[in-house]
Amino acid sequence: MLLQLMLCFVVLSVRWVEVDSGVESVQLICKTTVCLPKDAKVEWKDKDDRKVHVYENGSDQPEEQDDKYKNRTKMKRNLLEPGDLSLTLKYPTDGDNSTYTCTVYSREGNVLMEKQVELKVRVPQVEVDSGVESVQLPFNTTLHLPEDAKVEWKNNDDDKVHVYENGSDQPEEQHQVYRDQTKMNEDLLKTGDLSLTLKYPTDGDTFTCTVYSREGNILLKRKVELKVRVPQVEVDSGVESVQLPFNTTLHLPEDTKVEWKDNYISSDYYRKVHVYENGSDQPEEQHQVYRDRTKMNEDLLKTGDLSLTLKYPTDEDNRTYTCTVYSREGNILLKRKVELKVRVPQVEVDSGVESVQLPFNTTLHLPEDVKVEWKDNNAKVHVYKNGSDQLEEQHQVYRDRTKMNEDLLKTGDLSLTLKYPTDWDNWTYTCTVYSREGNIVKKQVELKVRGQCCRYRSKVRGHAGVYSLKVFSLNLFSVHSNNSNFLLF
Repeated sequence: MLLQLMLCFVVLSVRWVEVDSGVESVQLICKTTVCLPKDAKVEWKDKDDRKVHVYENGSDQPEEQDDKYKNRTKMKRNLLEPGDLSLTLKYPTDGDNSTYTCTVYSREGNVLMEKQVELKVRVPQVEVDSGVESVQLPFNTTLHLPEDAKVEWKNNDDDKVHVYENGSDQPEEQHQVYRDQTKMNEDLLKTGDLSLTLKYPTDGDTFTCTVYSREGNILLKRKVELKVRVPQVEVDSGVESVQLPFNTTLHLPEDTKVEWKDNYISSDYYRKVHVYENGSDQPEEQHQVYRDRTKMNEDLLKTGDLSLTLKYPTDEDNRTYTCTVYSREGNILLKRKVELKVRVPQVEVDSGVESVQLPFNTTLHLPEDVKVEWKDNNAKVHVYKNGSDQLEEQHQVYRDRTKMNEDLLKTGDLSLTLKYPTDWDNWTYTCTVYSREGNIVKKQVELKVRGQCCRYRSKVRGHAGVYSLKVFSLNLFSVHSNNSNFLLF
């Protein structure tokens, strides 16, 4: 009884243990200066209450371990006599980051001692810019590795990235995404350099290297986190064009193919933005959204400037674009991602103002025969063509509610004034300027009308149609007009 009381009041501080991913093992320290009874039970658990290691009746009890820790733990022999209850955990990874609790029980099940150890496994991070030719995921060990050891790199989705076995690479075991994109050093088992070279990195991931013995037992395990920085290009809606930059010093053969794609829905569903092959652009391969909107430099293979110019960008072009450079055989030589962000200006007004202006000014020279068209998400708001407004092309909702400046083509002020705005006018409005040959420039403006509509009295000239309007946010009524004036209250 005296022994139990003494043990119950032993106070041991919580320890922190930090190691790098890739070490052979880590020790979770737990010691006591008091001798423990021979029939004591020692139990290690993680924070999820899974049994990590159990010692009872003078021996380990592996059948009680959680599967995660099978064949990975070890405690000293005769551990009760010196009072060293430390646990050795093999090939720790960040998946083992946890608070581990060592509890000592008497034969009757009473807790004699309890101690916690916090384990932190550091995962090295490698950062590179999108567009680099290759990146190395480092892993060096001083452990003696047998000649028949197997080395396997996997990504976070458990896809095989690279496999080395029986003294050579096993490309047939690789996931197809990594074919011809990975490389490991020669004599890697002798040198202990198990680093992996990954070509044309575009996406970040966490990669795990596991070393197995011939029997399939794990000898070593290490994680490396790869972060690929994707450059972001930001422009305001309304600019004439934007450049997605990509420059390389790599020598590119004359039969190289350069292909820009977007991530329309996902990385698995994309659209071709621009294709350069056989020394010229291939517009027939472009998706129709990008027709007559893209341009690449001349002599791009000689200069290494693979940048893409995209005309009249809008927020619908907010995507991640990938440029891939292929050899004649279809092998990837280079790959780079660029993220485009088109800022749409927002105009906010309170409900009840007489009018609001959607701004658009350009320094671009506009010929006299251009057409200027403002649209909301669905309908034509205002059309200017042949030197005058084209009221008959407006949607009826906007009749007698819009105005543009005089001499707008000379001044470059293409702003639109919208009268009597309400929260029903909350849209993203797009102004497109067309020449006789096609688009010249495009701009978007988002309108936000705060509060309830129709808190004011104003005169609106109606046109044939039915309009549902809120009055003081309480009543709904419909007004049917036929080219007559009516009042809104």
